[in-house]
Formats: sequence, C-alpha cells, structure tokens
Amino acid sequence: MRAPIGDFDTAIPAPDCLDLLIGPVADAVRNWRGSVPAEQIVYVETDPRWADTAVFVEHYGQELLERSANCVVVAGKRGGTTTLAACLALSTTRVDVNNVVRRRLDARKASFASMDTATGETGMEYGGITPVGLPAGWPLLVDPAVVDLPYVLVGSGRRRGKLLVPGKAFAELPGAEVVEGLGV
Repeated sequence: MRAPIGDFDTAIPAPDCLDLLIGPVADAVRNWRGSVPAEQIVYVETDPRWADTAVFVEHYGQELLERSANCVVVAGKRGGTTTLAACLALSTTRVDVNNVVRRRLDARKASFASMDTATGETGMEYGGITPVGLPAGWPLLVDPAVVDLPYVLVGSGRRRGKLLVPGKAFAELPGAEVVEGLGV
C-alpha cells in the first residue's frame, strides 16, 4: 500500500498490524468508533533514530514538515491538583502552554509534563506519543490547522513508527476539543 503522504518503505492499514502497535494504541485502533474508518489510519515503520520531527523530515523529505503534528503531554496545576492533558499542534508551531492551555485547563500554572510522567501515564515511548490511545478521561486539545489537513503524520506510540491519520479524525477522539490559537 502506498502511504497517503510521503515515500515510506512500509505503509500498512493500522488494523492490519496491531501487533506492531503499542498496547494503548492497538486497543484504540481495535475499538475505533469515528466517522473515519480505522482502515484509513496507516502505520509506517521508521527507524527510531529518526523519530524526532526535525530529523524525520530531514531524512524523509521536508514536505512532510507541514503535514506533521506533535502530541505533547502537559500538566496543569491548581492548588494541590494536577490535570494531565495532551495537545496536538502542527510541527511548524509550538503549543501555547502558558496562555491557551493554562486557561483551558483552568490551571494556575501549566507546563510540559516530565518525560517519566508522559511515558508512565500514557504507556507510550517518549518521542512517539500520539493522541490515538490516550488514557481515558484526558482532555485532548487539538489545533484546528491539524483537523483541516487531509492526512497528518503523528507518533504511533513508539519511536519505531508513525501514523498517518485523516485530520478530521482527531476531532472525534475521546476527550478531543478543537481549540483556536493552540499552536502559535
């Protein structure tokens, strides 16, 4: 199968390669309920050395940068309470943690979660975190520019692969909210 974007050696519909996906991501694909069929989610195997966005597009092609998104885990704190959430924005932008995310989480302070927290709470590898398969109850804040793309390249839950997902599918994920101004 040819991937909808990019020139990858391996492109497989995600439901056909659940064994290559990390547990929470495989479960999310297996139980997919969105208007976009799960078969339109494509897994591409990549070298883990190229998992970081800048290195990835350098290796696979600069045109992928504008079709790539990063999923980051943030922690909002108010009093003694911490709320974890995920944010998805285009790789060409940065997530506005100090203003948009902080206000959306009704937090006094918001910051990127530590690597141990991000990986421990999601069950995913650092550098491969994806919005597909996040823990139940987590808010997922999505920049509208991501939703507007026909296909978006995101992490697969591990550094050894990526997912190609129709942009509109992100708005249908559990806990998803499209938030203007998230990516700046």
